[in-house]
Amino acid sequence: MKARVFAVAALAVVSLLALTAGAARAADECKGLQTCVPVEGPWVVVGSVGVDWELKCPLPGYIVGGTDARVSTKDVDVSFRAETGSPVGPGVATRHSLVFHGLRTGGTGTSSFQPFIGCIPTSGGGGRSLTAYTAQAIGIKPTHPLFSVVVTSSIDRRSQVVRAACPKAARLVGATHAVGFDQTVPPTSTQRNAIRVKRSVVEGVVVARVRATPAVGAFAKVQVRALCSRSR
Repeated sequence: MKARVFAVAALAVVSLLALTAGAARAADECKGLQTCVPVEGPWVVVGSVGVDWELKCPLPGYIVGGTDARVSTKDVDVSFRAETGSPVGPGVATRHSLVFHGLRTGGTGTSSFQPFIGCIPTSGGGGRSLTAYTAQAIGIKPTHPLFSVVVTSSIDRRSQVVRAACPKAARLVGATHAVGFDQTVPPTSTQRNAIRVKRSVVEGVVVARVRATPAVGAFAKVQVRALCSRSR
């Protein structure tokens, strides 16, 4: 009897996970991938200066195998940073996380975009057949000296401070921040204008001071990103 109860409970958990994964996949981030874990990002507020938002695969050993995005207005351009390498594909161009860049190319004020990634269980990389051209390239092969330290925090107070810092062995070379909304529809202009973020660097630490009004709602979050270099 106990075994039967356990089996029923296990089946219920599996069914729930399947439904959750299906509900999360609102775009084509898993299209063409046999095994894929969909990850849905929030609606990210974007203006003419552009913003970055990072999504990570939720499971260890998974890498980004697919991407997609949705925009609330047609003048929003969305791209992502890819690493160099050959052949271009999961494990080379993409890794465990992916940074999306949104930019509004027209209009006034702000708009929004929603990023998606599909994560696959493989180390990637693939192989490469020998070609006739074998001359040595001049220069140094990129060693990926840049990495990010990302802190994402829910906006649950009128005023709060979010910090992101590089480890001691690295140095800070850049910083970004972005505001997102974990809701099914794009944020309204009232919601987007209800948050103000002032970012600064204090003694090598990225500090974002967030102020919000009640009009922001219950689903807002801020992501602060410290861009770090392994080369001091």
